[in-house]
Amino acid sequence: MTTRRIRSAAAAAAFAAGVTACSAPGGGTGGDAEGAESVVIGVASEPDTLSPLLGYGKDGNSKIFDGLLARDAGLKLKPALAAALPEVADGGRTYTYTLRKGVKFSDGEPFTAADVVYTYKTVLDAKTNNTARSELDAVKDVRASGDDTVVFTLKYPYAPFPARTVLPIVPEHVAGGQDPNTGDFNTEPVGTGPYVLAHWSKGEKLTFKANPHYWGGEPAVKSFTMAVIADDNVRATRLRSGDLDGAVLPPNLAATFEKDDGRRTYAAKSYDFRAVTLPTAHKVTGDRAIRQALDAAVDRRAMVDTILDGAGTPAYGPLPANDPWYARDIERPHDLAEAKRVLDEAGWKPGSDGIRAKDGQRAAFTLYYPSGDKVRQDHALAYASDAKKAGIEVKAESATWEVIEPRMKHDAVLAGFGSVGDPDFGLYTLLHSSLAGDGFNNMAGYDNPAVDKALDAGRRSQDAGTRAAAYTGVQKALVTDPGYTFLTHIDHLYVLADRWDGLTTQLEPHEHGFASGPWWDIEDWQPKK
Repeated sequence: MTTRRIRSAAAAAAFAAGVTACSAPGGGTGGDAEGAESVVIGVASEPDTLSPLLGYGKDGNSKIFDGLLARDAGLKLKPALAAALPEVADGGRTYTYTLRKGVKFSDGEPFTAADVVYTYKTVLDAKTNNTARSELDAVKDVRASGDDTVVFTLKYPYAPFPARTVLPIVPEHVAGGQDPNTGDFNTEPVGTGPYVLAHWSKGEKLTFKANPHYWGGEPAVKSFTMAVIADDNVRATRLRSGDLDGAVLPPNLAATFEKDDGRRTYAAKSYDFRAVTLPTAHKVTGDRAIRQALDAAVDRRAMVDTILDGAGTPAYGPLPANDPWYARDIERPHDLAEAKRVLDEAGWKPGSDGIRAKDGQRAAFTLYYPSGDKVRQDHALAYASDAKKAGIEVKAESATWEVIEPRMKHDAVLAGFGSVGDPDFGLYTLLHSSLAGDGFNNMAGYDNPAVDKALDAGRRSQDAGTRAAAYTGVQKALVTDPGYTFLTHIDHLYVLADRWDGLTTQLEPHEHGFASGPWWDIEDWQPKK
């Protein structure tokens, strides 16, 4: 994506992060070149762990680790720890990777095929608490052939398998002697990536410094810090005061920096969407008529225009309209009359206060959103307002994730999801019934046998036509049987001091700020001369 100046509030996307003056914490104190060696970025959240064995960095772009493959700016796969793209045999059931020679971990020990085998087998071990294990369901076996060759054998042909091998590789000689769930490796990682973790103050900041053993050469940015600040307004205040080099901000706050000529913006399209989970275990949200009515009552376009300042699109399902797998005939209008009709026919009758009831059960439920996230707060309040017009009472309530997580199986959450690349990556974990209640997988407890069948067909077929039909079927099923109310797809916008050359963004997943953004390739940044 190309850079541009901030012009107006309408240009501000859902998030912004960046780098400002050299006087910020960790910044240089000399000229531009020296100041560009250190970067401080404000982000909204931090990972629970830095271990790929538990899911960290599984989609690539970790600065501590490398996968066998990586993605370029256009998301095209390229070799990383592998010397080349894999050789494919046996009708798509065997993938052979030849490893790059001379690679060392940050502790100076050599990287070998044994480390690859250890990483994948540990992730696939049911004893390892990795909620993304289903993404590697196709893997039957992984073995080393000498020190520099790894062979994967699949249970069935899995078309997007190479994209799964961006999974970061960990050193067996360090992690192998620990419990992957509780070991020190989770907070004291060792990898082959361009940076090493220098310090992690939980809930405050993570500081990284250049890895002296990095196979790709010494980065010009010698260190960077991710400052963890959950509240949008606090990040904006600290950015304005010069306490931060940059911050993740919602549109209205990002727009307040629009006249700063020392910064540039980087626009990124994304798969990131906001949706309301509607748990089937709840007496109200478990009723299909309630879910259908909410789907019709919500005014998605108004949310894009007012909450995102136009920096996004209405979401009619988990895939954005510009995705090649998107089903083109699933758009439906904001239709309050249809919402009322559905509820009337299902026996949900308005009470004296306007809120509907059926068999003594009021059409009311709580919708949680994470504290400090203004974009989700605004979505939740708008959703509650739209729902009330149809006779459904939604109480929007803020809480920390520690409060929300135990309630996710039974209460609605203003959630965010979105995975780049193949549709299997995002749809399977979002919708397959086998993953209902598995952490943040299938938070709605969605259970539709026809959708399960289509997801399995899409995952196991290599025929493009068969896969397209399967994923079209999934998207159409969500129209008649919605387990979520899909609201908006969000564009991402990042603001950085104009001190570097060659910065780009990628098409991004839901996760952004920490791993995505213009700093996805920070090791390649060069200071302006």
